[in-house]
Amino acid sequence: MSVKLLGLGLLLGVLCLSWADDQMCLTSASSCDECIQSGLECAWCTAPNSNIRCQTLKELRRAGCRKRHMYNPQGRLQVVKNDSSTEPSITTAMFIQPQELSLRLRPGVSHPFPLTITMPTDQPITELTMETSPLPAGLNLTFSSILKGNPLVVQVNVEAARCPSEREPTQRQNRTGPWSVLITPRGFSLSVKTEITLECQCDCTKNREKNSPGCSKRGDLVCGQCECQQPYVGQQCQRDSDSFISPNEDFCRSGPNAPVCSGRGKCVEGFCECERRVNPKERYSGRYCECSNFDCPYQNSSICGGRGKCECGECICDDDWTGEDCGCSMETASCMATNQNLCSNKGMCQCGKCICEPPHTGPTCEDCPVCHGTCRQHVDCVECRAFGTGAKKDRCDQECGYLTVTLVETQDDMSQPGESIAFCMMRSSDDCVLYYTFSRTPSGGEATVVRAKECPRGL
Repeated sequence: MSVKLLGLGLLLGVLCLSWADDQMCLTSASSCDECIQSGLECAWCTAPNSNIRCQTLKELRRAGCRKRHMYNPQGRLQVVKNDSSTEPSITTAMFIQPQELSLRLRPGVSHPFPLTITMPTDQPITELTMETSPLPAGLNLTFSSILKGNPLVVQVNVEAARCPSEREPTQRQNRTGPWSVLITPRGFSLSVKTEITLECQCDCTKNREKNSPGCSKRGDLVCGQCECQQPYVGQQCQRDSDSFISPNEDFCRSGPNAPVCSGRGKCVEGFCECERRVNPKERYSGRYCECSNFDCPYQNSSICGGRGKCECGECICDDDWTGEDCGCSMETASCMATNQNLCSNKGMCQCGKCICEPPHTGPTCEDCPVCHGTCRQHVDCVECRAFGTGAKKDRCDQECGYLTVTLVETQDDMSQPGESIAFCMMRSSDDCVLYYTFSRTPSGGEATVVRAKECPRGL
């Protein structure tokens, strides 16, 4: 069945240009909330005593902010409900997976997710248009088909242009959500519920440490930054603004007993000047010279595996690579099973390979000879391909083309059962028992079938 998705580029809601395209990070931001709203590339450093708070990830790393201290929300998707259809291939009603989602969305960042739609097999539908319930201003949804056929896979892209202003009267009661949005194929009653919340506020603001020791007990620590009580000022509220304190080496120490400039530089008027390395490509950096661009894990005799850069002792990996040494590929095509699910939903795709949940095996976790459903799953196709009979005899070419069948005379001629070969003894449509083995192949499956079925006396 050919299913064409209409609505590519369909925008429901007010179309707005991204506010982040022409803006730089607000380095003078006084709070984490103000920082992340100044641009989609902007991040906040929560490390105590950091001399830079609001900048891009790259600039924060250069300034010595560790990865674990960087707050840079990019949104996250949670599948709330994802029930499976029992027999999607012969269903007489539409079926959608998943059925309910929860999405935290950072404005300016497009967040995609797929919907798998199984169409009724008895209804000749050639076009499909996606519709949504009313959307809040500035929230946009687009749809595109990424896998045609039945089932149909539709990619949904969600994006918000900006964080609503507190001065907008219509948004005062519910500026950032959550909003419940229904996504429905036109002409059907089945919908996908999506709850959307904007990431406009930093989670760390909820954890205020009153009279923090890190603020000399003269202020509150919020998102790594001291909010000092009057008249105290400074990163640790250590200065009385009514008096003058001349710079000294204490300002070049990361802690009370820490070495001056981490032992890698000298203190000049309260600021560290980091020493130079013999290799000009190697350098120390950071407020206290605590960072380096050469002290990172090696992989294949190359720093960060040659697939990233070393910044402040940690690998910043190139696109499509991750891991401590950038040795793990994020490519998932090799994990995609024939049912278009990663690792058949029976394992995890790690570094481009499936880690299967026992007893499932194989490159995409599709093999399970000891599973009860393996023989039952393929018996109708085995019967129609081998004998031209059974429940699928009238649609054998359409539904069973994945299966290659070889007929043999006796069970001794069959492939031997093993880790990837299942031995099956199943009852056919004429109440006879047929014997066969099944194994998964790159093109689908392969069955070896005994030509003579074992039938009750008189049949």
